Amino acid sequence: MMNVALLKQWRHSLVVTALLAGALSVTACQPKQETEPSLEESISEEQAVPMSAEPAEPSDVVVDASASEVADDTVATVNTGVNQITYLCSPELEVEATYKDADSQVVLATAKGSVTLTKTNEASNPEVFEGATAIDGTTGFVQWRVAHKDRETGVMRTAGTDATNVTTYECKKTQ
Repeated sequence: MMNVALLKQWRHSLVVTALLAGALSVTACQPKQETEPSLEESISEEQAVPMSAEPAEPSDVVVDASASEVADDTVATVNTGVNQITYLCSPELEVEATYKDADSQVVLATAKGSVTLTKTNEASNPEVFEGATAIDGTTGFVQWRVAHKDRETGVMRTAGTDATNVTTYECKKTQ
């Protein structure tokens, strides 16, 4: 009877061993899930990649000018008060008006020439500018009256050596 009891014990041990071996082989055969890289790992990998092979531009700017030259240049650039407007006039003429408000002047440039006029009144509607030469630089006169809020319309009166032969142009600002 001893043989039967021994056989049952061995069979029981064999079954338990087989079950353990099967369990181990099943877990060993299961595919492992790959973990995705964490955000910190991604950032550190991106930082390791060089951005460019060229060196960065230097941030130091060297100015080879005296402080007074720079100050004069800055004042001239900032405080110019220049406003440029193009007008189409009738009879047909294109006028480029450059207003220099600080100097109370306007420079009128046309295909016939250009002339600098000086403001003769304190009003802003109309503003009146006059010059003692014709547009082509010869003897004569030019008067420029500009009106409305943004100097939208203008009237130019001009004459050459014959001051009685006045040509009048009605001008409108172009967009």
